[in-house]
Amino acid sequence: MRHRRFREGEGERRSGSQETGCGDGEASHGDGMAPTLVGVGVGPGDPEHVTLEALRALREADRVFAPSLALDVVGRAESIVREAAPEVQVERLVITMRRDGDSTVYADAAGRIAAALDRGERVAFATLGDPNIYSTFSSLARAVRALCPDAPIETVAGIMAFQALAARAGFVVLEGTETLSLITALDGPGALDGALTDRSRAVAVYKGGRHLPAIAKRLAAAGRLDGAVAGELLGLPGERAGPLDELADAPASYLATVLVPPAGRP
Repeated sequence: MRHRRFREGEGERRSGSQETGCGDGEASHGDGMAPTLVGVGVGPGDPEHVTLEALRALREADRVFAPSLALDVVGRAESIVREAAPEVQVERLVITMRRDGDSTVYADAAGRIAAALDRGERVAFATLGDPNIYSTFSSLARAVRALCPDAPIETVAGIMAFQALAARAGFVVLEGTETLSLITALDGPGALDGALTDRSRAVAVYKGGRHLPAIAKRLAAAGRLDGAVAGELLGLPGERAGPLDELADAPASYLATVLVPPAGRP
């Protein structure tokens, strides 16, 4: 099965970009696989959540990269790959996230990937969860696309944190014709207000760990705390998962997840 190709800007040359020949060299694989960048979702933490397709993509790659805050820091995605596929060598790309969306933080990482593509290599980038949902990979892929307009970019789906949390906590996410809002609390617990307006809708909240007590209070005020669950460090040492009202006595880790059921569900 082939991976899904990243479509944004596919086959187009961006204004001001230069032709680099990225991916135009001969493939380094004996099987003739073309130079390609593949974003590989490795799940939220448990190495058993890495899919067979993801493992194949990692093993097929000439180079495997993963994001890190510093060259001497093992990032979470790298730690998952190390456990799931210890034979795969992972190289670190330092990516320091910024709230202002400054795309220059991806410049060095994109340059290293572009150089590998130019050598005819197949490159995998391991990312937490799924590469198409709230992922570092989408921004990195755009930066690579600016350098290598014609290089194929593909993705391999990964299990998401809210799915892992639902399984851990015995939480049914959706039934019948119910719908789901997936939001982040990066800007604070007020981000929930719009999502809570439709009481028939389930809500998944990402990246709100430091606001966990405030999120619980907001849900209680809206009459939506009953049945809500939270989880952090899923699949990792120190994992916690359970009713939100039991876990919201203090802030949690950055990548904590909250699930809120539709109001009135039996």
